[in-house]
Amino acid sequence: MKKKHLLLACLCLCLGAVKAQTFEHYFTDRTLRVDYLFTGNAERQTICVDELSSLPRWAGRRHHLSELPLAGNGQITMKDATDGTVIYRTSFSALFQEWLETDEARTTAKGFENTFLLPFPRRAVSVEVTLFDSHRQVRARLQHRVDPEDILIRRKGETHVCPHRYLLKSGQADRCIDVAIVAEGYTEAEMDMFYRDAQTACESLFGHEPFRSMKERFNVVAVASPSEDSGVSIPRLSEWRSTAFGSHFSTFYSDRYLTTSHLKTLHDALAGIDYEHIIVLANTDEYGGGGIYNSYTLTTAHHKDFRPVVVHEFGHSFGGLADEYFYDEDVMNDTYPTDVEPWEQNVTTRVDFASKWQDMIPEGTPLPTPADNFNMHEVGLYEGAAYSARGLYRASYNCRMRTNEYPAFCPVCQRALRRLIEFYTE
Repeated sequence: MKKKHLLLACLCLCLGAVKAQTFEHYFTDRTLRVDYLFTGNAERQTICVDELSSLPRWAGRRHHLSELPLAGNGQITMKDATDGTVIYRTSFSALFQEWLETDEARTTAKGFENTFLLPFPRRAVSVEVTLFDSHRQVRARLQHRVDPEDILIRRKGETHVCPHRYLLKSGQADRCIDVAIVAEGYTEAEMDMFYRDAQTACESLFGHEPFRSMKERFNVVAVASPSEDSGVSIPRLSEWRSTAFGSHFSTFYSDRYLTTSHLKTLHDALAGIDYEHIIVLANTDEYGGGGIYNSYTLTTAHHKDFRPVVVHEFGHSFGGLADEYFYDEDVMNDTYPTDVEPWEQNVTTRVDFASKWQDMIPEGTPLPTPADNFNMHEVGLYEGAAYSARGLYRASYNCRMRTNEYPAFCPVCQRALRRLIEFYTE
Protein backbone atom coordinates (compact mmCIF):
# COMPACT_ATOMS: atom_id res chain seq x y z
CA MET A 1 0.00 0.00 0.00
CA LYS A 2 2.86 2.36 0.91
CA LYS A 3 4.59 1.58 -2.40
CA LYS A 4 1.39 2.42 -4.28
CA HIS A 5 1.17 5.80 -2.53
CA LEU A 6 4.85 6.47 -3.20
CA LEU A 7 4.46 5.71 -6.92
CA LEU A 8 1.41 7.96 -7.10
CA ALA A 9 3.30 10.80 -5.39
CA CYS A 10 6.23 10.42 -7.80
CA LEU A 11 3.86 10.46 -10.77
CA CYS A 12 2.24 13.69 -9.52
CA LEU A 13 5.65 15.30 -9.09
CA CYS A 14 6.63 14.31 -12.63
CA LEU A 15 3.39 15.67 -14.08
CA GLY A 16 3.89 18.89 -12.14
CA ALA A 17 7.41 19.25 -13.53
CA VAL A 18 6.14 18.84 -17.10
CA LYS A 19 3.40 21.39 -16.52
CA ALA A 20 5.89 23.89 -15.06
CA GLN A 21 7.84 23.88 -18.34
CA THR A 22 11.04 25.47 -17.08
CA PHE A 23 12.68 28.16 -19.19
CA GLU A 24 16.13 26.53 -18.99
CA HIS A 25 14.87 23.30 -20.53
CA TYR A 26 13.99 24.96 -23.84
CA PHE A 27 15.97 28.19 -23.96
CA THR A 28 19.37 29.77 -23.35
CA ASP A 29 19.91 33.21 -21.83
CA ARG A 30 19.95 34.95 -25.21
CA THR A 31 17.40 36.66 -27.44
CA LEU A 32 16.34 35.55 -30.89
CA ARG A 33 15.42 38.68 -32.83
CA VAL A 34 13.29 37.95 -35.88
CA ASP A 35 12.78 40.61 -38.56
CA TYR A 36 9.76 40.09 -40.82
CA LEU A 37 8.29 41.89 -43.79
CA PHE A 38 4.51 42.16 -43.81
CA THR A 39 3.51 42.89 -47.40
CA GLY A 40 0.42 43.12 -49.59
CA ASN A 41 -2.74 45.14 -50.02
CA ALA A 42 -6.34 45.09 -48.76
CA GLU A 43 -7.11 41.90 -50.67
CA ARG A 44 -4.01 39.78 -50.08
CA GLN A 45 -1.26 39.77 -47.44
CA THR A 46 2.02 37.89 -47.12
CA ILE A 47 4.56 37.41 -44.32
CA CYS A 48 8.26 36.97 -45.16
CA VAL A 49 11.31 36.34 -42.98
CA ASP A 50 13.86 39.10 -43.46
CA GLU A 51 16.67 38.33 -41.00
CA LEU A 52 17.49 36.43 -37.82
CA SER A 53 19.75 37.87 -35.13
CA SER A 54 21.08 36.83 -31.74
CA LEU A 55 21.29 39.31 -28.85
CA PRO A 56 23.47 38.78 -25.75
CA ARG A 57 20.74 38.25 -23.11
CA TRP A 58 17.02 37.52 -22.67
CA ALA A 59 15.15 40.21 -20.75
CA GLY A 60 11.65 38.80 -21.20
CA ARG A 61 9.47 36.57 -19.06
CA ARG A 62 10.67 33.12 -17.94
CA HIS A 63 7.26 31.86 -16.86
CA HIS A 64 3.79 31.69 -18.45
CA LEU A 65 5.81 30.76 -21.54
CA SER A 66 3.01 29.11 -23.53
CA GLU A 67 0.35 31.65 -22.47
CA LEU A 68 -0.70 34.81 -24.28
CA PRO A 69 -0.66 38.10 -22.36
CA LEU A 70 -3.44 39.43 -24.64
CA ALA A 71 -4.98 38.24 -27.90
CA GLY A 72 -3.60 41.10 -30.02
CA ASN A 73 -4.09 41.60 -33.75
CA GLY A 74 -1.30 39.13 -34.42
CA GLN A 75 0.30 36.21 -32.63
CA ILE A 76 3.61 34.33 -32.62
CA THR A 77 3.83 30.72 -31.50
CA MET A 78 7.12 28.84 -31.05
CA LYS A 79 7.03 25.04 -30.97
CA ASP A 80 9.67 22.40 -30.36
CA ALA A 81 10.44 21.05 -33.84
CA THR A 82 10.73 17.48 -32.56
CA ASP A 83 7.46 16.92 -30.68
CA GLY A 84 5.41 20.04 -31.48
CA THR A 85 5.19 21.24 -27.89
CA VAL A 86 4.26 24.92 -27.63
CA ILE A 87 7.17 26.48 -25.75
CA TYR A 88 6.51 30.23 -26.16
CA ARG A 89 3.71 32.53 -27.32
CA THR A 90 3.31 36.26 -27.64
CA SER A 91 0.98 38.73 -29.34
CA PHE A 92 1.27 42.08 -31.08
CA SER A 93 -0.28 44.66 -33.37
CA ALA A 94 1.35 46.19 -36.43
CA LEU A 95 1.24 49.42 -38.42
CA PHE A 96 0.73 47.25 -41.51
CA GLN A 97 -2.60 46.06 -40.14
CA GLU A 98 -3.76 49.63 -39.62
CA TRP A 99 -2.68 50.55 -43.15
CA LEU A 100 -4.78 47.72 -44.60
CA GLU A 101 -7.90 49.65 -43.54
CA THR A 102 -6.90 52.76 -45.54
CA ASP A 103 -8.06 53.74 -49.01
CA GLU A 104 -4.47 53.48 -50.24
CA ALA A 105 -4.39 49.76 -49.45
CA ARG A 106 -7.22 49.19 -51.92
CA THR A 107 -5.15 50.49 -54.84
CA THR A 108 -1.53 49.60 -54.11
CA ALA A 109 0.71 47.10 -52.32
CA LYS A 110 3.30 47.96 -49.69
CA GLY A 111 5.74 46.29 -47.33
CA PHE A 112 6.31 47.08 -43.63
CA GLU A 113 9.18 46.07 -41.37
CA ASN A 114 8.30 44.25 -38.14
CA THR A 115 10.71 43.07 -35.47
CA PHE A 116 10.00 40.72 -32.57
CA LEU A 117 12.05 39.41 -29.65
CA LEU A 118 11.82 35.73 -28.72
CA PRO A 119 13.80 33.60 -26.25
CA PHE A 120 16.70 31.84 -27.98
CA PRO A 121 15.95 28.10 -28.33
CA ARG A 122 18.37 25.32 -27.42
CA ARG A 123 17.09 23.09 -30.22
CA ALA A 124 15.40 23.60 -33.58
CA VAL A 125 11.96 25.18 -33.37
CA SER A 126 9.02 25.96 -35.60
CA VAL A 127 7.86 29.58 -35.45
CA GLU A 128 4.36 30.50 -36.64
CA VAL A 129 3.27 34.10 -37.23
CA THR A 130 -0.42 34.86 -37.73
CA LEU A 131 -2.20 38.10 -38.67
CA PHE A 132 -5.93 38.50 -37.93
CA ASP A 133 -8.53 40.83 -39.42
CA SER A 134 -11.07 42.77 -37.36
CA HIS A 135 -13.39 39.73 -37.27
CA ARG A 136 -10.58 37.55 -35.87
CA GLN A 137 -10.26 35.65 -39.13
CA VAL A 138 -6.75 34.70 -40.29
CA ARG A 139 -5.42 37.21 -42.80
CA ALA A 140 -1.96 35.75 -43.31
CA ARG A 141 0.14 33.04 -41.73
CA LEU A 142 3.77 31.98 -42.01
CA GLN A 143 5.47 28.97 -40.47
CA HIS A 144 9.25 28.71 -40.61
CA ARG A 145 11.98 26.69 -38.96
CA VAL A 146 14.76 28.18 -36.84
CA ASP A 147 17.90 26.16 -36.17
CA PRO A 148 19.93 27.74 -33.33
CA GLU A 149 23.10 26.42 -34.98
CA ASP A 150 22.38 28.32 -38.21
CA ILE A 151 25.62 30.17 -39.07
CA LEU A 152 23.65 32.97 -40.75
CA ILE A 153 22.02 34.10 -37.50
CA ARG A 154 23.78 37.43 -37.08
CA ARG A 155 25.18 38.25 -33.64
CA LYS A 156 24.40 41.81 -32.55
CA GLY A 157 25.04 43.93 -29.48
CA GLU A 158 28.30 42.26 -28.48
CA THR A 159 30.74 45.01 -29.50
CA HIS A 160 29.19 48.42 -30.17
CA VAL A 161 26.43 49.39 -27.75
CA CYS A 162 24.63 52.74 -27.87
CA PRO A 163 25.37 55.09 -24.93
CA HIS A 164 22.68 54.73 -22.29
CA ARG A 165 21.80 55.71 -18.74
CA TYR A 166 19.44 53.99 -16.28
CA LEU A 167 16.67 56.20 -14.93
CA LEU A 168 15.18 53.41 -12.81
CA LYS A 169 16.91 50.18 -11.83
CA SER A 170 14.70 48.01 -9.67
CA GLY A 171 16.31 44.61 -10.24
CA GLN A 172 17.70 42.10 -12.70
CA ALA A 173 16.36 42.24 -16.26
CA ASP A 174 14.79 38.80 -16.06
CA ARG A 175 12.78 39.78 -12.96
CA CYS A 176 11.59 43.21 -14.08
CA ILE A 177 9.82 44.76 -17.06
CA ASP A 178 12.51 46.54 -19.06
CA VAL A 179 11.52 49.77 -20.81
CA ALA A 180 13.89 51.60 -23.16
CA ILE A 181 13.36 55.32 -23.83
CA VAL A 182 15.05 56.21 -27.12
CA ALA A 183 16.09 59.55 -28.64
CA GLU A 184 14.67 60.59 -32.03
CA GLY A 185 15.63 63.89 -33.66
CA TYR A 186 18.19 64.81 -30.99
CA THR A 187 21.70 65.64 -32.24
CA GLU A 188 24.82 64.71 -30.27
CA ALA A 189 24.85 68.22 -28.83
CA GLU A 190 21.25 67.80 -27.59
CA MET A 191 21.68 64.61 -25.57
CA ASP A 192 21.55 66.36 -22.19
CA MET A 193 18.16 67.69 -23.27
CA PHE A 194 17.10 64.17 -24.24
CA TYR A 195 18.06 62.74 -20.84
CA ARG A 196 15.98 65.46 -19.15
CA ASP A 197 13.03 64.68 -21.44
CA ALA A 198 13.42 60.96 -20.75
CA GLN A 199 13.35 61.66 -17.01
CA THR A 200 10.13 63.65 -17.49
CA ALA A 201 8.58 60.75 -19.40
CA CYS A 202 9.60 58.33 -16.65
CA GLU A 203 8.15 60.56 -13.92
CA SER A 204 4.93 60.96 -15.88
CA LEU A 205 4.47 57.23 -16.31
CA PHE A 206 5.08 56.38 -12.66
CA GLY A 207 2.81 59.19 -11.56
CA HIS A 208 -0.11 57.01 -12.71
CA GLU A 209 -1.62 53.93 -11.13
CA PRO A 210 -0.95 51.08 -11.31
CA PHE A 211 2.60 51.97 -12.43
CA ARG A 212 3.13 54.07 -9.29
CA SER A 213 2.44 51.27 -6.81
CA MET A 214 4.21 48.64 -8.96
CA LYS A 215 7.25 50.75 -9.77
CA GLU A 216 9.64 48.24 -8.22
CA ARG A 217 8.82 45.82 -11.05
CA PHE A 218 10.30 48.07 -13.75
CA ASN A 219 13.68 49.06 -15.11
CA VAL A 220 13.88 52.13 -17.34
CA VAL A 221 16.91 52.97 -19.48
CA ALA A 222 17.42 56.09 -21.62
CA VAL A 223 19.27 55.38 -24.88
CA ALA A 224 21.16 58.25 -26.55
CA SER A 225 20.64 57.46 -30.23
CA PRO A 226 21.88 60.58 -32.10
CA SER A 227 20.35 62.08 -35.25
CA GLU A 228 22.04 64.10 -37.96
CA ASP A 229 19.30 66.75 -37.85
CA SER A 230 17.43 68.26 -34.95
CA GLY A 231 13.66 67.75 -34.95
CA VAL A 232 11.53 65.29 -36.92
CA SER A 233 9.85 65.31 -40.32
CA ILE A 234 6.53 67.17 -40.76
CA PRO A 235 5.34 66.41 -44.33
CA ARG A 236 2.41 68.85 -44.34
CA LEU A 237 4.93 71.65 -43.77
CA SER A 238 7.37 70.18 -46.32
CA GLU A 239 9.90 69.69 -43.51
CA TRP A 240 12.00 66.57 -43.91
CA ARG A 241 14.78 65.78 -41.43
CA SER A 242 17.51 63.16 -41.34
CA THR A 243 16.86 61.44 -38.02
CA ALA A 244 17.89 58.22 -36.29
CA PHE A 245 14.66 56.36 -37.12
CA GLY A 246 13.13 58.36 -39.97
CA SER A 247 9.92 59.11 -38.07
CA HIS A 248 7.34 61.50 -39.49
CA PHE A 249 3.92 62.97 -38.90
CA SER A 250 0.99 62.52 -41.31
CA THR A 251 1.09 58.72 -41.15
CA PHE A 252 -1.75 57.56 -43.40
CA TYR A 253 -2.29 61.29 -44.11
CA SER A 254 -3.44 61.91 -40.53
CA ASP A 255 -1.56 65.07 -39.50
CA ARG A 256 -0.90 64.24 -35.85
CA TYR A 257 -0.15 60.52 -36.31
CA LEU A 258 3.61 60.22 -35.69
CA THR A 259 5.24 56.84 -36.46
CA THR A 260 8.33 55.20 -37.87
CA SER A 261 8.48 52.28 -40.28
CA HIS A 262 12.23 51.74 -39.72
CA LEU A 263 11.89 49.10 -37.02
CA LYS A 264 15.13 47.28 -37.83
CA THR A 265 17.11 50.48 -37.29
CA LEU A 266 15.22 51.15 -34.06
CA HIS A 267 16.04 47.71 -32.69
CA ASP A 268 19.65 47.94 -33.90
CA ALA A 269 20.07 51.00 -31.67
CA LEU A 270 18.99 48.85 -28.69
CA ALA A 271 21.18 45.82 -29.43
CA GLY A 272 23.21 44.89 -26.35
CA ILE A 273 20.81 46.70 -23.98
CA ASP A 274 18.18 44.83 -21.99
CA TYR A 275 14.73 45.89 -23.21
CA GLU A 276 11.22 44.59 -23.84
CA HIS A 277 9.16 47.73 -24.45
CA ILE A 278 10.14 50.89 -26.32
CA ILE A 279 9.26 54.58 -25.90
CA VAL A 280 10.62 56.86 -28.63
CA LEU A 281 10.81 60.56 -27.78
CA ALA A 282 10.67 62.97 -30.72
CA ASN A 283 12.46 66.30 -30.37
CA THR A 284 9.65 68.60 -31.52
CA ASP A 285 6.90 70.78 -30.09
CA GLU A 286 4.43 69.64 -32.78
CA TYR A 287 1.46 67.79 -31.26
CA GLY A 288 1.14 64.09 -31.97
CA GLY A 289 2.23 60.55 -31.33
CA GLY A 290 1.37 56.91 -31.75
CA GLY A 291 1.37 53.69 -29.77
CA ILE A 292 1.29 50.17 -31.24
CA TYR A 293 0.81 47.15 -28.96
CA ASN A 294 4.09 45.32 -28.29
CA SER A 295 5.86 47.48 -30.89
CA TYR A 296 6.58 51.01 -29.64
CA THR A 297 5.31 54.31 -28.28
CA LEU A 298 6.37 57.40 -30.22
CA THR A 299 5.52 60.84 -28.87
CA THR A 300 6.66 64.44 -29.04
CA ALA A 301 8.68 65.68 -26.09
CA HIS A 302 8.22 69.45 -26.23
CA HIS A 303 4.49 69.94 -26.67
CA LYS A 304 2.62 71.20 -23.60
CA ASP A 305 0.70 67.89 -23.43
CA PHE A 306 3.83 65.73 -23.50
CA ARG A 307 3.24 64.28 -20.03
CA PRO A 308 -0.31 62.93 -20.54
CA VAL A 309 0.31 61.91 -24.16
CA VAL A 310 3.35 59.73 -23.42
CA VAL A 311 1.34 57.89 -20.75
CA HIS A 312 -1.66 57.52 -23.07
CA GLU A 313 0.48 56.10 -25.88
CA PHE A 314 2.24 53.72 -23.47
CA GLY A 315 -1.23 52.52 -22.54
CA HIS A 316 -1.50 51.40 -26.17
CA SER A 317 1.98 49.94 -26.69
CA PHE A 318 2.45 48.26 -23.31
CA GLY A 319 -1.09 47.68 -22.12
CA GLY A 320 -2.89 46.98 -25.39
CA LEU A 321 -5.56 49.50 -24.37
CA ALA A 322 -7.88 50.96 -26.98
CA ASP A 323 -8.64 54.63 -27.52
CA GLU A 324 -11.79 55.59 -25.64
CA TYR A 325 -12.54 58.79 -27.51
CA PHE A 326 -15.05 58.85 -30.35
CA TYR A 327 -16.44 61.06 -33.08
CA ASP A 328 -20.14 61.95 -33.04
CA GLU A 329 -20.47 61.50 -36.80
CA ASP A 330 -19.10 57.93 -36.66
CA VAL A 331 -21.68 55.26 -35.93
CA MET A 332 -19.59 52.23 -36.90
CA ASN A 333 -16.09 51.65 -38.26
CA ASP A 334 -14.23 48.78 -39.88
CA THR A 335 -11.59 48.67 -37.12
CA TYR A 336 -14.14 47.64 -34.47
CA PRO A 337 -17.14 45.84 -36.00
CA THR A 338 -19.97 45.62 -33.50
CA ASP A 339 -20.62 41.89 -33.97
CA VAL A 340 -17.22 40.93 -32.51
CA GLU A 341 -15.91 41.49 -28.98
CA PRO A 342 -12.66 43.53 -29.16
CA TRP A 343 -9.58 41.95 -27.59
CA GLU A 344 -8.67 45.24 -25.88
CA GLN A 345 -9.76 45.09 -22.26
CA ASN A 346 -11.17 48.62 -21.93
CA VAL A 347 -13.80 48.65 -24.70
CA THR A 348 -16.72 46.34 -25.45
CA THR A 349 -19.43 45.70 -28.02
CA ARG A 350 -21.35 43.68 -25.39
CA VAL A 351 -20.95 40.53 -27.50
CA ASP A 352 -18.99 39.03 -24.59
CA PHE A 353 -19.27 41.66 -21.91
CA ALA A 354 -18.84 39.09 -19.15
CA SER A 355 -15.19 38.77 -20.17
CA LYS A 356 -14.61 42.48 -19.61
CA TRP A 357 -15.62 44.64 -16.60
CA GLN A 358 -19.18 43.44 -15.99
CA ASP A 359 -18.05 42.19 -12.57
CA MET A 360 -16.89 45.70 -11.60
CA ILE A 361 -20.24 47.44 -12.15
CA PRO A 362 -22.17 48.11 -8.91
CA GLU A 363 -25.64 46.65 -8.66
CA GLY A 364 -28.32 49.06 -9.76
CA THR A 365 -26.16 50.90 -12.30
CA PRO A 366 -28.21 51.58 -15.46
CA LEU A 367 -26.87 49.87 -18.57
CA PRO A 368 -26.07 51.62 -20.82
CA THR A 369 -25.08 54.30 -18.32
CA PRO A 370 -26.37 57.83 -19.04
CA ALA A 371 -23.54 60.30 -19.57
CA ASP A 372 -25.31 62.96 -17.54
CA ASN A 373 -25.04 60.74 -14.44
CA PHE A 374 -21.30 60.13 -14.68
CA ASN A 375 -20.61 61.59 -11.22
CA MET A 376 -22.84 58.87 -9.72
CA HIS A 377 -21.30 55.94 -11.62
CA GLU A 378 -17.51 55.68 -11.69
CA VAL A 379 -17.72 52.34 -13.50
CA GLY A 380 -20.59 51.65 -15.84
CA LEU A 381 -21.26 51.15 -19.54
CA TYR A 382 -20.92 54.45 -21.39
CA GLU A 383 -21.70 54.39 -25.11
CA GLY A 384 -19.05 55.90 -27.36
CA ALA A 385 -15.53 54.45 -27.61
CA ALA A 386 -12.87 53.34 -30.09
CA TYR A 387 -13.80 56.18 -32.49
CA SER A 388 -17.48 55.17 -32.76
CA ALA A 389 -20.37 57.02 -31.14
CA ARG A 390 -22.67 54.00 -31.30
CA GLY A 391 -22.26 50.29 -30.64
CA LEU A 392 -18.99 50.51 -28.67
CA TYR A 393 -18.76 51.18 -24.94
CA ARG A 394 -16.18 52.33 -22.39
CA ALA A 395 -16.20 51.76 -18.64
CA SER A 396 -15.97 55.30 -17.26
CA TYR A 397 -17.08 58.68 -18.46
CA ASN A 398 -13.44 59.84 -18.60
CA CYS A 399 -10.01 58.23 -18.52
CA ARG A 400 -6.41 58.79 -19.58
CA MET A 401 -7.28 56.74 -22.67
CA ARG A 402 -9.97 59.27 -23.60
CA THR A 403 -8.63 62.77 -22.90
CA ASN A 404 -5.37 64.49 -22.05
CA GLU A 405 -7.13 66.54 -19.36
CA TYR A 406 -8.22 63.61 -17.19
CA PRO A 407 -5.44 62.83 -14.67
CA ALA A 408 -5.69 59.04 -14.36
CA PHE A 409 -6.50 55.71 -15.94
CA CYS A 410 -10.04 54.61 -15.12
CA PRO A 411 -10.50 51.63 -12.73
CA VAL A 412 -10.96 49.18 -15.63
CA CYS A 413 -7.78 50.31 -17.38
CA GLN A 414 -5.92 50.16 -14.08
CA ARG A 415 -7.03 46.58 -13.51
CA ALA A 416 -6.05 45.58 -17.06
CA LEU A 417 -2.59 47.12 -16.65
CA ARG A 418 -2.12 45.56 -13.23
CA ARG A 419 -2.98 42.11 -14.56
CA LEU A 420 -0.50 42.53 -17.38
CA ILE A 421 2.29 43.63 -15.03
CA GLU A 422 1.57 40.61 -12.84
CA PHE A 423 1.60 38.33 -15.89
CA TYR A 424 5.10 39.51 -16.82
CA THR A 425 6.57 39.49 -13.31
CA GLU A 426 4.88 36.75 -11.24
